Amino acid sequence: MKISIELTLSPLKDDYEPHIIAFIKRLRNSEFKVLENPLSTQIFGDYDTLMPFLTKEIKRSFSGLDIAVLQMKLVKTDRSAYEPNF
Repeated sequence: MKISIELTLSPLKDDYEPHIIAFIKRLRNSEFKVLENPLSTQIFGDYDTLMPFLTKEIKRSFSGLDIAVLQMKLVKTDRSAYEPNF
């Protein structure tokens, strides 16, 4: 089953930016399609391969931080080719 996931990582510390950049770079280096905008990062792929990958990468990011918030939205379809038609 194809899914689309929107992620926003928010480390609660003064030097938050390097942690966000490292997380996004690991997503970019994966086998999955990744799209970015100033507020979030989207990643697209098959549920059974994408979710274990994300679990590992979220844990890796969290282990280097005292406090962080990760917001995640999941959609059961591949929305990577979405273009507004209005």
